[in-house]
Amino acid sequence: MSWKKLDNLSQLDHIREESKARPVVIFKHSTRCSISSMAWNRMERSWKAEDSDRLSAYFLDLIAHRDISNAIVSEFGVDHASPQVIVIKDGEAIYDNSHMGINYRDIVAMGA
Repeated sequence: MSWKKLDNLSQLDHIREESKARPVVIFKHSTRCSISSMAWNRMERSWKAEDSDRLSAYFLDLIAHRDISNAIVSEFGVDHASPQVIVIKDGEAIYDNSHMGINYRDIVAMGA
């Protein structure tokens, strides 16, 4: 899976626009958390090449970019968690889950 790095606040405007064409997945990862690493590894192992045709995926290192994580909270109206997956569609957050609640099948279904 080819995840785009989310490392600039201006990308949030692009994500909002991009989500009007296809859903956008944001994975918020804490490099200091073993649960976050497990959730990230589960996503990586589960992701299929064809999923990239239906969903656009971004990876946020929230330790390095806490400002972007905070902006996601205000821009999309979701509470902060880590690890966390948020799916944006038509400019709105339609799914978010954290920790062991992150479910690959649920996420991929958003792109159906």
